[in-house]
Amino acid sequence: MSVHLAIEHCGETLWLLPDKAIYWPARRALLVADVHIGKAASYRALHQPVPRGTTATTLARLDTLLGHYDCEQLIILGDFLHARAAHAPATLASLRAWKSRQGAVKVVLVRGNHDRHAGDPPAELDIEVCNEPLLLPPFALQHEPVPHCSHPVLAGHVHPVYVLRGRARQRLRLPCFLIDAQVSLLPAFGEFTGGWSIEPGLSARIFVAGGDQVWALAD
Repeated sequence: MSVHLAIEHCGETLWLLPDKAIYWPARRALLVADVHIGKAASYRALHQPVPRGTTATTLARLDTLLGHYDCEQLIILGDFLHARAAHAPATLASLRAWKSRQGAVKVVLVRGNHDRHAGDPPAELDIEVCNEPLLLPPFALQHEPVPHCSHPVLAGHVHPVYVLRGRARQRLRLPCFLIDAQVSLLPAFGEFTGGWSIEPGLSARIFVAGGDQVWALAD
């Protein structure tokens, strides 16, 4: 298992994980955003040539993280299911098998824009679903990266990536965490997701994830 990077944010210790997730030790919670289960199946239904196996790979990564860290709960910051095609029998069978492996881990989904179109996960999966914000002091856990009136926000939706540029015009796009006073962003967790290049403000801290580590972007 790769090494996390511990940071202090709003009086809490958060572990930034190379596999594009946050572990919150005080809450024994794993936070992920933008899982997009069934996205590849949705594209194939439109006769687009996309890779197979992305749902299985994404769920296996969740298994690994939940097995490694001391988790009471998995909190998904929106877009767990990509579209209605995620309710296909094969995809639901994979989700049932995955959920059965989680034992006593509570799974909570904060609805995102794709979840509203896809519909909630079937009740048999025993996933607690709520609208944003989910207030878990000191944070407001949301999908949309908009400020909350009283709590600093942890959110998804944007799929943030940062472009590293070399002296010989090299470019490397890496998923990143953006940590700021009002609104912080998690990278997209899903295997088959794109990324949006961000340019942070002066107060933001950027942490890029690549390979088996997370490192802070130098000021």
